[in-house]
Amino acid sequence: MYRPKKKVLQDLHINNGGGLISSWVDSMRACSPTHLKSLMKQSSWLTEHPSALDMFEDILHVSEGKQIVMFMDYDGTLSPIVDDPDRAFMSKKMRRTVRKLANCFHTAIVSGRCREKVYNFVKLTELYYAGSHGMDIKGPEQGSKYKEGSESLLCQPATEFLPMIDEVYKKLVEKTKFTPGANVENNKFCVSVHFRRVDENNWSDLAHQVRAVMKDYPKLRLTQGRKVLEIRPIIKWDKGKALEFLLESLGYANCTDVFPLYIGDDRTDEDAFKILRERRQGLGILVSKFPKETNASYSLQEPAEVIDFLQRLVEWKQLRSGA
Repeated sequence: MYRPKKKVLQDLHINNGGGLISSWVDSMRACSPTHLKSLMKQSSWLTEHPSALDMFEDILHVSEGKQIVMFMDYDGTLSPIVDDPDRAFMSKKMRRTVRKLANCFHTAIVSGRCREKVYNFVKLTELYYAGSHGMDIKGPEQGSKYKEGSESLLCQPATEFLPMIDEVYKKLVEKTKFTPGANVENNKFCVSVHFRRVDENNWSDLAHQVRAVMKDYPKLRLTQGRKVLEIRPIIKWDKGKALEFLLESLGYANCTDVFPLYIGDDRTDEDAFKILRERRQGLGILVSKFPKETNASYSLQEPAEVIDFLQRLVEWKQLRSGA
């Protein structure tokens, strides 16, 4: 099993009292699409991040002669964002499309969910799954033309934190049980506190509850996504690191003829978008109906557009292969 060297992240910002709580709540609002205050108009934003559907031929042109590798988030990308995270089901049409995609390209799902939960939603053995924001990676099991050598692939760089994560999960469940709508999810190598169904007037109380638990765990850090607080180990590992690990595992570490495509909707996907920009290789596609700062090059508005984009990729590949 691959275990990379760990680097401690600075600045956990856990023990600063009321001012910190206020900044947490401000950040919680900033991650909510209904509170986004765009610095630019939609039309201006789309000029910088045009539709991947409209620019499909341009994307094919820049990927010409290179091996496309697909990376996708799950929630909000392959499935709609829903109030109950346990009911974030992908459509049958999306599942069929992703299965066809995996028969054309190496395909990975990179999610904040624990790997087993994502697999139970997707139910496709042909894929690479990177759960817990990339801290739990496993290769395809069967049915993939790319299976050879990958079924033993396993990367879990935060194994030593499992007892601590489980302990924090139990404490957060107890601490937040009187906050209506709060949902604490154990994602194996991280804990997610969903506040999508929490009244905004109670967000400050919820932030206090999370801080009350986290202040006793300096080896954990807090990050935020779309109406979710994420508690993770302080190791320097994220979706961007997972992308790099998978490319290396697939033999593309120093290749110039690989073209990674990463599609995601969440703030945590920005780590992967940033890596692609730094590598000057491949491109990121942000799934969002609202203008927001991003390292992605292109955009899609919703999972329905993701299906259309993936279908066009499959059709293009099949046409080139004579399928």
